[in-house]
Amino acid sequence: MAEELPLADVKVLDFMWVMAGPTATRRLADYGATVVRVESTKRIDTSRTLPPFYGGGPGPENSGRFHSWNAGKLGITLDLKQKSGRAVALDLIRWADVVTESFSPKAMRAFGLDYESIRQVKPEIIMLSTCLMGQSGPLSKFAGFGSLATAISGFYDITGWPDRPPAGPFGAYTDTVAPRLMVAAVLAALDHQRRTGQGQYIDLSQAEASLLFLGPALLDYAVNGRVHERAGNRDPEMAPHGVYPAAGTERWVAIAVESDEQWRAFCDVIARRELSTDERFSTIEERLAHQDELDAIVAEWTQGREAQEVEKVLQSRGIPAGVVQRSDELLTDPQLVHRDHFLQVEHPMHGTVTVEGSQFKLSRTPARMERAGPTLGGDNQHILETLLGYGAERMAALVAEGVLE
Repeated sequence: MAEELPLADVKVLDFMWVMAGPTATRRLADYGATVVRVESTKRIDTSRTLPPFYGGGPGPENSGRFHSWNAGKLGITLDLKQKSGRAVALDLIRWADVVTESFSPKAMRAFGLDYESIRQVKPEIIMLSTCLMGQSGPLSKFAGFGSLATAISGFYDITGWPDRPPAGPFGAYTDTVAPRLMVAAVLAALDHQRRTGQGQYIDLSQAEASLLFLGPALLDYAVNGRVHERAGNRDPEMAPHGVYPAAGTERWVAIAVESDEQWRAFCDVIARRELSTDERFSTIEERLAHQDELDAIVAEWTQGREAQEVEKVLQSRGIPAGVVQRSDELLTDPQLVHRDHFLQVEHPMHGTVTVEGSQFKLSRTPARMERAGPTLGGDNQHILETLLGYGAERMAALVAEGVLE
């Protein structure tokens, strides 16, 4: 018999929005937490409008991203502008151990659902508020998406090519890294709550959390006064290092040579042993100084070969190399298939949909994902009746008032 999941007794009320917040609470759901996500049909979550789409086109229940970011959660639709809607929210707060939200700092105060208000209802509650720049300070009201936080945090200026404008990391980078720290902060608060009975407020700035991943660049400036600049695919300590063309249309392979020993092996593989003693390339210092010539030599060899062939032959000689895979290849990648990275889960409208797995494995209590993200209002009755104990008369009154929208 499978062991109970480690968060099976944790109850989370989720007011999160778009990507960064929902992917954090999704991890809690993966490991057993009961997560109730609050939405409104009057202001559709942006993530419900993002492709790729099931069902042939856009629709509030068709976004593949929404269903992956919110897999395993229950959902309730509430109009928080109505007093009755806020009353339901307060009942859910009494039910919950943790409340999470990712609006601008003023939003929860406007609803009377900020930390100082809800702790009057439940003193031991934990609340996580996460927005781009944090709940206080001159930029606290700076609203936007992760791409803006990525820019203001410094990631764009060091990403791209030196002769071109900043390119930035792919997508809303802070939305992909800040959730890891959100999960850690909530787990720490839960541990403290269970040992002391005390709740607390977590104010997590997504920009500040993401600065952790600029640690080497910040340290280099603090210690050596060096400001990192855009360098394309090049590395300060490895050469050749880059993405090179392979046979076929838009086929590429990434190669990184870390040492003189690997460089000699690379020269042997491409049948150019004389390059290993060429004074332009014999040491890492010389290779770094002649990278344009080096890249031309590597590209000349790779472009006539299949990317998979390049990957295989170089890896067999201990040289890091990897095919630049497309999305269709990722779905059938043997390693990802073996790891159950992509899973088929149930959806009431589409039968099954594809979601990403938990991304990490616990040997004794592996994650469970059995359903996609919630449909709008699909769990209203279950949440009100089963979790809150509402009777039929009260639920009917809420429907009549238009609260459950």
